[in-house]
Amino acid sequence: MTGFGIIGCGMISKFHARAIADIEDARLVACFDLAAERADALAAEFGGQGYSDLAQMLANPEVDVVTICSPSGAHMEPCIQAAQAGKHVIVEKPLDVTVERCDAMIAACDQAGVKLATIFPSRFHESSKLMKNAVESGRFGKLALGDAYVKWYRTQEYYDSGAWRGTWKLDGGGALMNQAIHSVDLLLWLMGPAVQVMAHTATVAHERIEVEDVCAATIKFANGALGVIEATTAGYPGSLKKIELSGSKGTAILEEEDIIKWEFEDSTPEDDQLRREMQGRTKTGGGAADPAAIGHHAHAELFRDFLVALKEDRPPVIDGLEGRKSVELILAIYESAQSGAAVSIGG
Repeated sequence: MTGFGIIGCGMISKFHARAIADIEDARLVACFDLAAERADALAAEFGGQGYSDLAQMLANPEVDVVTICSPSGAHMEPCIQAAQAGKHVIVEKPLDVTVERCDAMIAACDQAGVKLATIFPSRFHESSKLMKNAVESGRFGKLALGDAYVKWYRTQEYYDSGAWRGTWKLDGGGALMNQAIHSVDLLLWLMGPAVQVMAHTATVAHERIEVEDVCAATIKFANGALGVIEATTAGYPGSLKKIELSGSKGTAILEEEDIIKWEFEDSTPEDDQLRREMQGRTKTGGGAADPAAIGHHAHAELFRDFLVALKEDRPPVIDGLEGRKSVELILAIYESAQSGAAVSIGG
């Protein structure tokens, strides 16, 4: 039985707790938050002991793995502290808000000999895996376009609900870094590395935030394909996120957990069955208008993969290096938007 501890007991921590509860050989044994009442409340609802001192929680020998649910720009410090205490670490997206902080987390976990994973649940949806298989088997032919659209809506009250929201230091960015990063990760996973970006960002509908609520970026991928990333939290009433892939032999569109277009030159009878079975699978609002309107089933799949990685002594499917990729691309987009020039990535 693997013991989990949760660091940060805000909204997303309940999804972690539910995911842990769904796994037979895992249990929640500890919850930490600087506000003791929040830690105690999560522990009372889902089990374990509440802590307001992180060092005390990490000293608990029953804690094998910690999941980090603190604000985005406050992931590095508890990650390094947990690694140094010999705990394996799972971090909510983004891994952190700068490449340097991500690198420090990866190095600390490597040095301590513990596993590090980044939470991108969308990769574990069956529809996402089908898209990935189609890319890898060459069904798209020569990929031409890879696009991500995240037209979500957040009220002013959402940003006003926490002092960290909408700040560069702790949110790391706006619609792109906080909300659309799931789709950025999926796009990179499907299309491969990006090598250059050009972008514009703006704040058009919200007050008292430092970051963007709308972004439009064009992407050049290493495979020669181009793409677009559009993200907003000003798109009332909020729409499910989409990934669109187009190539010389096929086109497919992923809308949250549904595949709404699946057309290939080399059509097969299995394609007809897939089109029937892969629609109507999205059972929530996908977070498009309500951050809590998501499921925890893909979190549970990610946690299960992490436990298998521990047993097999292999990297988790989405390790720290994978989590770093989306942060690097988003920061390049922000740099381009600020400078007005194309920005190269990697190399």
